[in-house]
Amino acid sequence: MSTRTILAALLAATLGTGASAQEAKLPASLTLTAYETGSNGFNQAVAVGAMLKKRFNTDMRVLPAGNDVARLSPLKAGRAQASAMGIGTYFAQEGVLEFAVREWGPQPLQLILSASTCSGQSLGAANDVGIKSAADMKGKRAGMVVGSPAVNQSVLALLAFGGYTSNEVKLVEFASYGAMMKGVVNNEIDLFFASTISGLAKEIESSPRGISWISMPASDKAGWARIQKIAPYFYPHKSTCGAGYAKGQTVETSVYPYPIFMAYGTQDAATIYALTNAMIAHYDDYKDAVPGVDGLEAKRQNLQWTMPYHPGAVRALTEAKVWNEAAQKHNDALMRRQATLAGAWKDFMKTNPPEDRDQFRAGWMKARAAALTKAGMEVLFN
Repeated sequence: MSTRTILAALLAATLGTGASAQEAKLPASLTLTAYETGSNGFNQAVAVGAMLKKRFNTDMRVLPAGNDVARLSPLKAGRAQASAMGIGTYFAQEGVLEFAVREWGPQPLQLILSASTCSGQSLGAANDVGIKSAADMKGKRAGMVVGSPAVNQSVLALLAFGGYTSNEVKLVEFASYGAMMKGVVNNEIDLFFASTISGLAKEIESSPRGISWISMPASDKAGWARIQKIAPYFYPHKSTCGAGYAKGQTVETSVYPYPIFMAYGTQDAATIYALTNAMIAHYDDYKDAVPGVDGLEAKRQNLQWTMPYHPGAVRALTEAKVWNEAAQKHNDALMRRQATLAGAWKDFMKTNPPEDRDQFRAGWMKARAAALTKAGMEVLFN
């Protein structure tokens, strides 16, 4: 049976063979979670919500939340249908970092659409410290955020591009992401992780210190292998927009999609199909609403990234003539990974693991590694 036949059977089973784009119905209301009010992820969610209200009279409530756990909790509890997340989506799928705890474990999260645009997600530098390349990062002060694995894991991975670990730089911790970015302006740190189009990056550009971005060309295969060993969600990108860019400038840097519109795999496939189809069909309604939202265009989707697409989204992308057999093969492999992780978690919880948080985490990570190794899959996050 061909991949296309399998896909057709799956869609027929989950959505009904008689369904069509015209018959797709959105509910009267939807609830999404997102980053804090005013963030780019929140603003993009609001832009999509305005389109849904205009076209379908669907009210979309966007709940702001300060961290990944807070963004996912309403989805897990069934109080929200989707989220405009960041890379915490991937950590939750893998059951690592803040999700390597009894209350969470690996989560079956799947993509709707994610934004890939002209911006980068990379290491920025204060322009007054003379960092011209990754080789110049040694000995510099790098910002970290307490309780923010999404930031901290990314910093460590991008330092590795230059062959450095935390031992070759000075790590400076801040209580929040905003405080860290203000720390650049206040000359407390030199290196930081950010989106090139973020408002906080613009503030650094306007400060006396100025801003630049660490070049990470795709041609440096060894450097990129070091990044992806720590953070496989990054990939090379030619970025053409952001704070500190000269007119027409291109920076070869790192990126991952942001925001990542996603839902639990258990979320109703017809609803996810209707939402994805609406976002694709009426893209022109919101593509210019806020910076970066143009990256939600169907043809810009990275169909072979580290997260699988929800069956409802697969149907919409197939109808948009974007989905292909290579994407389906990749998606199937990621679904098998989620199933392997779910099975490992179920078996681990049967062992009556220790109540102590650190001992629990250590035990789970060992069980996780064993299950993935047995399945012939990359362990990551050792």
